[in-house]
Amino acid sequence: MRAVRYILGIAILLATAACENGQVIPDNVGQSSNGLPPALANVHFDPQLNAQIPLDTEFVDETGKPVILREYFEKQPVVLIFAYYTCPMLCDQEEQAVVGTLKMISLNPGKDYEVVFVSFDPADTPDAALKKKHQALARFARPTTDGGWHFLTGKREAIDAVTKAASFSYTYDAQSKAYAHASGILLLTPDGRISRYFFGVEYPPSNVRLGLVDASAGKIGTPVDHLLLFCYQYDPSKARYSATVLTVMRMGGVVTLFCMALGFVIFRRREHRGGRNDSSKQDLPTQGAH
Repeated sequence: MRAVRYILGIAILLATAACENGQVIPDNVGQSSNGLPPALANVHFDPQLNAQIPLDTEFVDETGKPVILREYFEKQPVVLIFAYYTCPMLCDQEEQAVVGTLKMISLNPGKDYEVVFVSFDPADTPDAALKKKHQALARFARPTTDGGWHFLTGKREAIDAVTKAASFSYTYDAQSKAYAHASGILLLTPDGRISRYFFGVEYPPSNVRLGLVDASAGKIGTPVDHLLLFCYQYDPSKARYSATVLTVMRMGGVVTLFCMALGFVIFRRREHRGGRNDSSKQDLPTQGAH
């Protein structure tokens, strides 16, 4: 028990250090009741399967042309991503992850599905959207699929209508002049219903391909990978996020180390007891011997 208490004490110290070092939050930023910075308190991404996306919402594409969301639906499934184009943080990683995942499957945008990025920053411009599209196409390296990639901007009303339907909420932090938001992609049926969704910035190609096939047939899948990765106060020079997700990851590592250490102690104690029992048996007098 003394060894167990010793390991537990170390784990508590490590956890405390993780909590102190994991949150790089400015001094003038408080915390909400759930432990998150105030800017993250209202950040959610909880899409409901089979929920309908409003397809008659008006946006502007990367060429400056007014479009209706419905133009990208009705014939094939759609990969929908919420990201603003001036984001210095997670949005770029999300875009790269989407491109990398789709590049690893045999289906092609424009033929088998459509890729639609929707900026939730009403200040974003078609020029910024066009720049992002060029970057994505250069990484995807399939020139014949250019027509299947769409980067949209719009007014606040249009943005709110689509993000609300997808249960995607975010907040603007005036101090950092950046949006706090979560990361993930939606797979939509040709009639605009949510078929499947993936959270984070890693989307297994085989699962995405299967999801697209199901969505094309109008099938509604099941929830997958509920891992939220917050985009907030990223410092490229230090490669650190201030969101508590890193603290959670550190805490997970602490718990893992603690369990490993505890298992080792239990194993050694059993081994020691087994050794003592063997010694006791050897010391017993042999019955029948004189």
